[in-house]
Amino acid sequence: EIDSSFIQFHFCLKGSSKFIFNEGRYALDILEENSLLLYNPQRDLPIHLELNPNSWLVSVLISIKKFHSLFSQEADYITFLSDDNKDKKYYKDGKISPSMAIVLTQLIHFNLNSSIKNLYFKGKAYELLSLYFNRSEDANIEHCPFLVDETNVIKIRKAKDIIISRMAEPPSLQELSDEIGLNLKKLKEGFKQIYGDSVFSFLFDYKMEVARKLLESGEHNVNEVGLKVGYSTSSHFIAAFKKKYGTTPKKYLMSLSS
Repeated sequence: EIDSSFIQFHFCLKGSSKFIFNEGRYALDILEENSLLLYNPQRDLPIHLELNPNSWLVSVLISIKKFHSLFSQEADYITFLSDDNKDKKYYKDGKISPSMAIVLTQLIHFNLNSSIKNLYFKGKAYELLSLYFNRSEDANIEHCPFLVDETNVIKIRKAKDIIISRMAEPPSLQELSDEIGLNLKKLKEGFKQIYGDSVFSFLFDYKMEVARKLLESGEHNVNEVGLKVGYSTSSHFIAAFKKKYGTTPKKYLMSLSS
């Protein structure tokens, strides 16, 4: 039973959904690549959800007591847990970061022995909450004048789109800097602020996630997947994949079919 003691986190990875409240009198939309936090200590919030076709939504529900225990003395860091706010309702929408998207994808494509399912889900849920509350844009916005300048943020997002669209042959940092019209120092600092990682570390994670999905599709062999994500030799791709996932592409494929 979901009562007022629960905090609800909803993550829409694909498509869109709508939460219905008060017997249809009030609705909250959650769009692709967005999250929604719901907490109302004054009334129950039963989940009444309209999920659009081909949408992916992951929900994490945790009691306020359990949630408090995770943060212990650091609870003031979480806005809605501060003494001033703890008895107030709190609704917050936000963007899903790339690192959160990877965890959500892993949850959706869960493929381990059913006996460890609960353990795996619990670990991933905690990882997701850690990433949710560690988002650079929330923590640093007051201290970082860079992020207040919307033009800079737009340029950094453009940089992200460029490296993703050309991941097989990405531009150098200097070329990227010239293309978006932002100096190298601001590009490096801004990218780290918004995405929590350096440009090429972010790109590496993205490429490995794309590679994993391509392997899962069963439509490409290891060499083809490596080429698609920018590795001219399969040995370099295999080494990169193993660095990210702790296993080779071939063994990963075998684990999917077992």
